[in-house]
Amino acid sequence: MNNEAADRFERVFVPRIVERLGHLVGEAVKIEVVHREGRGHPTQVRLTGHPGEHRHVYAHPLDLSLTWDSDEILRLMAPDGEARFECYLDAIPRKMHAWESAREVDLSSRSQGEPHILIGGLDFEP
Repeated sequence: MNNEAADRFERVFVPRIVERLGHLVGEAVKIEVVHREGRGHPTQVRLTGHPGEHRHVYAHPLDLSLTWDSDEILRLMAPDGEARFECYLDAIPRKMHAWESAREVDLSSRSQGEPHILIGGLDFEP
């Protein structure tokens, strides 16, 4: 992926992903952007949080990173990319459930089964 597309993804699309995730997970989960550092080190959205006092589904505190497939990011730069991305934002609640089902992650209790989980190669399909 070229630098221009990567920079636009970080500048235009990632803040909107962070905002949507923030509305869904609440203030107890910290969301940060880990900026791209070149090939093999894509932009990440990292969610961290400490489990609540009364409910721990898994042994480790939340430490989940998300990355997106570079071809998918390039597709966002196409003329229909903005509309496609809006559909993706609407689908994030359902996608979050899929992320939890695919890995030992429980966002509501802010716990997970491994010390750090990376869910990479994500797409922008609704």
